Amino acid sequence: MMQSNNYILLFTGIMTIVLGGLLSFTSTYLQPLQKKQIDLDTKKKILATVTSLSDFQTPDEILNLYDQRFVSKVINLQGEEIKVDEEGNPLVAEEINIQKNYKLAPEKRKYPIFIYQNEKSEPESYIFPMFGNGLWDWISVYVALSGDMNTILGVSFDHKAETPGLGARIASSEVQDRFKAKKIFDETGQLQSVRMLRGEKGLPLGPHEVDGMSGATLTGRGVTQMLKSYFSCYAAYILKKKRENKSVR
Repeated sequence: MMQSNNYILLFTGIMTIVLGGLLSFTSTYLQPLQKKQIDLDTKKKILATVTSLSDFQTPDEILNLYDQRFVSKVINLQGEEIKVDEEGNPLVAEEINIQKNYKLAPEKRKYPIFIYQNEKSEPESYIFPMFGNGLWDWISVYVALSGDMNTILGVSFDHKAETPGLGARIASSEVQDRFKAKKIFDETGQLQSVRMLRGEKGLPLGPHEVDGMSGATLTGRGVTQMLKSYFSCYAAYILKKKRENKSVR
């Protein structure tokens, strides 16, 4: 019996070491691939706000275009660029975890901004990532503003668990196209953001209104709150850029 118990313990110990080693090796081996996939997914969402991804055949084409046409930075709530974190490590906008930042108070967050440039390296649009709550779980979006820092060029929504055929439609081109050409400032220069209406009316709407989604009132409400909250957080930077653009003209 004693020999049997020793055998079981020895076998268990060996299997634990072997399986642990295999898991460690697999994790180490897959980590670069996982990181590349996350990087690709992030850059696809950013690019989708300013161009059609259907023109690209391979992931490398997407990554190459991103590297050629985008610059990025990280700012604070005051609209000032910050280049290092609290420990002195360089900040990379593409590596900022928006979901993790969302849990912090607005004044403690780090806000990434992605700038799409033309072939002359001149800024054409500014993309702002945002995060919030839908009906069942989180929702997120990248919003591209034109050089006037007022007109929406495109949006790219994502979600975790919105209802298929209802709230999940925020990720469809049909709904996302409704945001194009909408304005975030009114005629007096006051920040208004964009509001998703309740239901689908199909009527001409104002410059700050977007047709809603039938049966997805709470998801639409989450979208509205997310946009309002984050545009307020980016407001200092947006207003500074608006002033700079006017002075250039």
